[in-house]
Amino acid sequence: MLEGLAGLAARAGHMRVRTGPKDPALRRARICYDHLAGDLGVQMLDSMKNQRLVRQRKQDIELTAGGERFLANTLQISAKALAHPRRPVCKACLDWSERRHHLAGTLGAAMMTRFTELKWAARDPTPGSRVVNFTRNGEKLFAALFG
Repeated sequence: MLEGLAGLAARAGHMRVRTGPKDPALRRARICYDHLAGDLGVQMLDSMKNQRLVRQRKQDIELTAGGERFLANTLQISAKALAHPRRPVCKACLDWSERRHHLAGTLGAAMMTRFTELKWAARDPTPGSRVVNFTRNGEKLFAALFG
């Protein structure tokens, strides 16, 4: 019966195409160059927009004054230290599993570095792995800020 329904859906053009990695850990959180991607990366950017820490117009993302205060007070990241002559502070990066944006640029990299320094998260030690594993405490604190 289910095979018949799947065949019908395929013939009607209604099969869901799942992009990106099949590995749940890789879909959940991974490194994209030097910033957080996957479900948690998209969640973080969405939350930052909802909290008005950043504002986005199409591909352009800008850190707000409230965002600067949040970074300094919560994560001890100086907005002034994010300036780089050849790299934007904030940049929208299309997530290949979520098909929505996560945060790149010097801010995305600084936040991922800070999560690692605080021992909230660490890259999987397997050679070639891009998985980022959050500790139980790190996931709880991440959710408190961006959940």
